[in-house]
Amino acid sequence: MSDETIQNQHTAHAATAGDAYEPLTGRWSRQIAPAFVTWLDVAGGARWLDVGRGTGALIQAVLDTENPAEVIGVDPSSSFIAYARRQIPDPRVRYEVGDARDLPVASNQYNAVIAGLVLNHIAGPDLPAAVSEMVRAARGGGVVGAYVWDYGEGMEPRAQFWEAATTLDPSAAAHDERTRYAICRPDALQRLFERARLNAVETTAFEITARFESFDDYWNPFLAGYGIASTYLLGLAGNQRDALRNHLRQTLPLSNDGTVPLNIRAWGVQGVK
Repeated sequence: MSDETIQNQHTAHAATAGDAYEPLTGRWSRQIAPAFVTWLDVAGGARWLDVGRGTGALIQAVLDTENPAEVIGVDPSSSFIAYARRQIPDPRVRYEVGDARDLPVASNQYNAVIAGLVLNHIAGPDLPAAVSEMVRAARGGGVVGAYVWDYGEGMEPRAQFWEAATTLDPSAAAHDERTRYAICRPDALQRLFERARLNAVETTAFEITARFESFDDYWNPFLAGYGIASTYLLGLAGNQRDALRNHLRQTLPLSNDGTVPLNIRAWGVQGVK
């Protein structure tokens, strides 16, 4: 299976994957989001714009901790928007279908413009345009911020998957998320925001322990069809898939209570317009 095929299937899945995304990634984003929102230090009663809001982790964190006047969530996937709308029926929230590179909002409107787990899904040449759009939407003195998983060194659930996959199938290295996302480093994020002419740019790390209730709690989300690892897995023959499952069962850390604890780190970046 070619890398292009993997990426095309990943994009197709993203259009219908709200329920698949949540157990694979969304639930861990919900643990990071409140810390990220607190770090931004935005005054209460603000207007927020969430770019690429997925299943709504960041929106929920803003509602829970920031007493916003309004939150606009923009995402290219109508399926993700429908999922978030079902989960967050708050009258302060409004959703729009739109592209991060051409946001469907007016300029200079928002006290905070944020993006959670989005920047690495934007092609490298398009990243400056996407951040420029976030800056355009922010008010003068407003905050622009984002966070991404540290796929290279701090996303142990995926690292364990790809370590096992490449041990059994060296060709899996072509799809390994640990080497795919150059933007998922603090120095790269710092440069991206500084080049967008944001002021007082800073980065920080957010770290959690993802505690899976069982091996199946770890494994089953990969079968749901969302993301590059899942698409790779579902493209394997049945015996290859079973071999990967058995290898992971033998190598994943297991606590005495049967849970699987794996460390996760996200990098955050913020700047002021």
